Amino acid sequence: FPTDRTTEIGQLISSYLLREKNLEDHTIHLLFSANRWEHVPLMKEKLQQGITIVVDRYAFSGVAFTSAKGNFCLDWCKQPDVGLPKPDLILFLQLSPEAAAERENFGHERYESSSFQEKVLQSFCCLMEDKSLNWKKVDASQSIEDLHREIKAIVEETMQEVQHKPLGELWK
Repeated sequence: FPTDRTTEIGQLISSYLLREKNLEDHTIHLLFSANRWEHVPLMKEKLQQGITIVVDRYAFSGVAFTSAKGNFCLDWCKQPDVGLPKPDLILFLQLSPEAAAERENFGHERYESSSFQEKVLQSFCCLMEDKSLNWKKVDASQSIEDLHREIKAIVEETMQEVQHKPLGELWK
């Protein structure tokens, strides 16, 4: 469930990220949240069926990116996502901004500059202070095989720990 660029909201987001359209900062933040809310009924259905869901980015990314713009506080940025299904695990793939900038296609989308990524990292650090969430940092500079092995071990352990736990709500 990454940002779904096929819905009307997703198409607006995509054109914004590709710099084809400009949107006011509050507006784009709320559109990203609305795009997440579009998936909640399907997410809950899948979870009730016992299906594990992996989400790319989710609410934390939106909060980190918007708050990095400087004129937004974390609390305002979190509000539109209050009540979303709470993840059992949040993996933070840690990579230096310098290493990220060396990756293929870096800089093609809005927000892909090293100076802005530094601010995003600071916002993520603030979010990771929330001990009600299960954050795990993973070194993303290691080989794909080692990264896969580490993530698989963390996920399998978490699945065992939470298999009988009820679904929670984010930031409630």
